[in-house]
Amino acid sequence: MRRWLQTFKPYTFQRDSIWSRDILLRARYNSLSRRRMSMTYRRMANCASQPIGSQLSLFGLRVDRHFSFTASFSPMDTPTTTNSPTTTTKDAPTFSHHEHHQPDVVQAQTPELTRLGRYRQHLQVYLAEFIGTMLLVIFGTAANCQVNLSSDSKVSSAPKGNYTSVGFGFAVGISLGVWVSAKISGGHINPAVTIALATYRGFPWRRVPGYIFSQLMGGLIGAAIVYANYFHAIDIVEGRGVRTLTTAGNFGTYPLDYMTNVSAFFSEFLGTAILVFIVFTATDPMNAIPSNLVPVMLFVVLLGIALCLGMETGFAVNPARDLGPRLLTSMVGYGGAVYSFRNQYWLWGGVMASVLGGLIGALFYEILLSNDNSRITRNAFIRKRPNGSNGSCTV
Repeated sequence: MRRWLQTFKPYTFQRDSIWSRDILLRARYNSLSRRRMSMTYRRMANCASQPIGSQLSLFGLRVDRHFSFTASFSPMDTPTTTNSPTTTTKDAPTFSHHEHHQPDVVQAQTPELTRLGRYRQHLQVYLAEFIGTMLLVIFGTAANCQVNLSSDSKVSSAPKGNYTSVGFGFAVGISLGVWVSAKISGGHINPAVTIALATYRGFPWRRVPGYIFSQLMGGLIGAAIVYANYFHAIDIVEGRGVRTLTTAGNFGTYPLDYMTNVSAFFSEFLGTAILVFIVFTATDPMNAIPSNLVPVMLFVVLLGIALCLGMETGFAVNPARDLGPRLLTSMVGYGGAVYSFRNQYWLWGGVMASVLGGLIGALFYEILLSNDNSRITRNAFIRKRPNGSNGSCTV
């Protein structure tokens, strides 16, 4: 405080003035921060209605130096006290000022976590991915089961929905899954998205295995919940204890018979590329899209993929959405046929096509539309200056 007052030597405070004594005592015993002291000076200076004589500047504020204040540092809701004598400069008016002070805010300390709390904090991102993927699979595969199983007259007197219902089911699932998990884990709920973000957007590779495992388990548990719900309807359609690929298609994806392997691969590749392209568009800071609108965008894009590109292969566009339910079907009686179908279609169609499609879709966005802060655009399109160059030129 003494050093600060020395900067105003040409305008020394009057030793007998109440203003100077109060400020010194307040700075010495109350340990106010410099920011709060400057606010105090501003409030006291604002009470002057007429500028008198020359002025000095305190933190950019013009303050008269030829008058003194009678300042009361009384607490809030107490009247102004004017009993103390004041010392004023000749011909200078005396101003009475009442200062209201807010009580000091004491920040609460972060509570110490128990061992269970630390485990929960560490696993929370993976639990969010698990729950988000589970919601996606529950709504999508449940829509599949309802539409396909209700077409049997022994299950329902009339079909309950159509292919459009399936598209809406998966679209609702992806939007709800992302809404639930976005603030905690980023809302990937798709291994293809996780790998693309790690490749191009700096997502930590050390978290990729945990994310993918959580997504696969979410797909498996989500399919198990739906299977338990429609167990009796499947028994009616297939026969008690009989499980074939006819109803396995309600959970996993199986291309139509006329589709060649190349065509099936390309269909999944294309759908995932479009999905990840839109994900990178929605999450690019340059586009300034509000985060609460991203699930709506994903609802629209997945519904479009389902209605326009999904008929031939079942639009997995997500390895966890296909492999998780496929694991469940192999456990509940469908056997190894779910893996051997079309020479391991689950691997090259459900997994490889989706991952490669996601990488290519993200690469297209990074090359064509991302700003100059992107890692790829910095390396490929921006010329590096030689060492020691500051970018300036002389004409």
